[in-house]
Amino acid sequence: MDADVTDSPPPAPDHRAEDEPRPDTPTPPGPAGPTEPDAPGEQPDAPEPTEPTEPTGPGEPGAPDASDAGNRRHHWLRWTAVGVSLLVLAAAGTGWWFYNKLDGNIRTDTTAAAELERYEKERPPPGADNAQNLLLIGSDSRAGSNSRYGRDDGGSQRSDTTILLHLAADRKSATAVSLPRDLMADVPDCLRQDGTRTKVRFAQFNEAFEVGGAACTIRTVEKLTGIRVDHHMVVDFSGFKDMVDAVDGVEVCLKQPVDDRQAHLKLPAGRQTLHGEQALGFVRARHGFGDGSDTERMDRQQQFLGSLVRKVQSNGVLLNPTRLYPVLDAMTKSLTTDPGLNSLKDLYDLVRGMRGIPTDKVQFLTVPRKPYTYDTNRDELVQPDARTLFQQLRDDRPLQVAPAGAAEKDKGDGNAQRGTAEGSDGSPSDDKPDDPTSPSPAPTYPGSNAAVGMCG
Repeated sequence: MDADVTDSPPPAPDHRAEDEPRPDTPTPPGPAGPTEPDAPGEQPDAPEPTEPTEPTGPGEPGAPDASDAGNRRHHWLRWTAVGVSLLVLAAAGTGWWFYNKLDGNIRTDTTAAAELERYEKERPPPGADNAQNLLLIGSDSRAGSNSRYGRDDGGSQRSDTTILLHLAADRKSATAVSLPRDLMADVPDCLRQDGTRTKVRFAQFNEAFEVGGAACTIRTVEKLTGIRVDHHMVVDFSGFKDMVDAVDGVEVCLKQPVDDRQAHLKLPAGRQTLHGEQALGFVRARHGFGDGSDTERMDRQQQFLGSLVRKVQSNGVLLNPTRLYPVLDAMTKSLTTDPGLNSLKDLYDLVRGMRGIPTDKVQFLTVPRKPYTYDTNRDELVQPDARTLFQQLRDDRPLQVAPAGAAEKDKGDGNAQRGTAEGSDGSPSDDKPDDPTSPSPAPTYPGSNAAVGMCG
């Protein structure tokens, strides 16, 4: 039988000179002497392996060479790059999570969109290019946690606050017009929640929201004003409270103490900062202030909104992510919008266009009205003042607001607040200047602006 054969490869041939000792052959001791240089073409002998030694300092025998230091430096840079990349990814992931959370808070009113599409031919044409009209509706639903503010009659929704907000095309001004809840108006046939439809009727304005929601309110506003509503937002009770808390309260000043049990509000006189529950009671209360009229409540709501706008701008909320996020979270949770404003990007574009508007150009007023002829507990429009106001907004032309006393000086005949603006039919008004080349001054209405707070 043949000898065992291993799989080991044959030893490599030794190319050393015959008289040159092999690596495994001991070198006989001899006197030390100068070493001869290697012959040309010959390779120097490989150093014999040595036992590992402790690291030494630079310049000492056995110190690591530059290549080792370079390797360590590259190793450190590589891990630093990996760490930075992970931080960037984590930040991006967190930002994406926040974005999705805020985006998911917003509810979309698809029913209103479908109803408005059905009546598209009846709606006013779009206004001036890039100008926008938003309808802001405060929801008074008593369902769920909101039942503390009144009797829960099955969760029916009410609206005591409706504001038509006009954003000028150049985004240099914003005008918020309050529409009284008791204003008598033509309410169209509307779709109820149960699928049935109402009949056309002349009724109190806020009945439109109660029976037909946002779509019915929008159609009523468009019929009343001739202004096309581009977008709408419905804000509920809880969301309003959270937004006020997110900006750390809003300052108000009271000439007299207030005690309104129905609004759950009891406040001393003087300057004070209101937070969620108190702020909500402040804008809702009627019986604890003055004559308890809806007129006085609307004025108070406008003043409070002006203070809120100023608080947001003065504290740099829009430029501070840590303060902006709570505001956005509270706002988006409270909103129900049309499909054109149902994303965080849409809302951001809207806010970005508004943040450059000076506070004195954020104006608040109430549509010109007076007690209704047949029921003094209701309101009707004052003409031609209301027509002039609506025409100014449709044409995206400027208007001015002033305290009630100052605005009275511009009435002219004791009724008109139109200044020297053209009439709603485009014809010149009686008090237009004789010089046709001189520009007509903007009409003046009783109101306020966000630069002047409740405390002066």
